[in-house]
Amino acid sequence: MDPLNNANVCPIITVDGPSGSGKGTICRLLSQELGWSLLDSGALYRLTALAANHHGVDLSDVEALQVLAEHLDVRFVASEQGDDVVILLEGEEVTHAIRAEQVGNDASKVAAITEVRSALLKRQRDFAQSPGLVADGRDMGTVVFPQAPLKIYLDASAEVRADRRYKQLIDKGLSASLETILEDIRARDDRDMNRSVAPLRPADDAVILDSTSMSIDEVMKTVLEQARHKGLR
Repeated sequence: MDPLNNANVCPIITVDGPSGSGKGTICRLLSQELGWSLLDSGALYRLTALAANHHGVDLSDVEALQVLAEHLDVRFVASEQGDDVVILLEGEEVTHAIRAEQVGNDASKVAAITEVRSALLKRQRDFAQSPGLVADGRDMGTVVFPQAPLKIYLDASAEVRADRRYKQLIDKGLSASLETILEDIRARDDRDMNRSVAPLRPADDAVILDSTSMSIDEVMKTVLEQARHKGLR
């Protein structure tokens, strides 16, 4: 079966947007609400970046990065509590390690490499299975699942996104600089939006939501209304 036609047999909701827009939280809640599978595409790029670090591969070595992406030994396993996903890279749990700021920045650089994106494309499309899929990323609606019946583009101001990330780190007991986080977010936005391959942008038929002044509940309500309108629930 042509993976591009998976949306014809498997309902898919894509949620794209910049770092810190809240798409990860919304996708997890949607997955739970609908009972669908969840694809965190950003995790795959973060895992590739982390694997490169573990194996001493320079981020400018395109050929080596492509090989890593093609043979990424990764497993997503439900936690014992059943409310989260444990991520294993080469048998090592890296659930929290891949969320480090440096890994995120490295992932943004890795994601700009055409060969890496091509290597991970089929893996991402393979997640489209019954009863449905919620896909979280930056090019889910534009490249990976262009025929998805519902595409959301979730955005927020850079300042609000930086503040959210800062509070997350402080709540975890980690030291953080709001100014540095804001600089990193703006730099990542610039890379993601201006890269030559699959730049971050809304799909032509995407529903664009600005979560700057919206609560999680308000965003969820809007997305679920859109899902109902499309006959997806």
